[in-house]
Amino acid sequence: MTRNGKPWVGDQVTDKSTGREGVITDIREGVYVLRPVRGPVSEWTAHSDEHLAVTTPREHGAHR
Repeated sequence: MTRNGKPWVGDQVTDKSTGREGVITDIREGVYVLRPVRGPVSEWTAHSDEHLAVTTPREHGAHR
């Protein structure tokens, strides 16, 4: 669920710096860990939320 207007664990986002869509699976020391919405599981990281745009908040559950 989005917190204070920032993406949070479970939110589906578009990572504008990579052009990929993903789901935030963890936040470790300020680094966002994402997995793809579809396809093979290969995580990537975003070092801030600056380039992450929430497309579906977790509470809507579209990516479950």
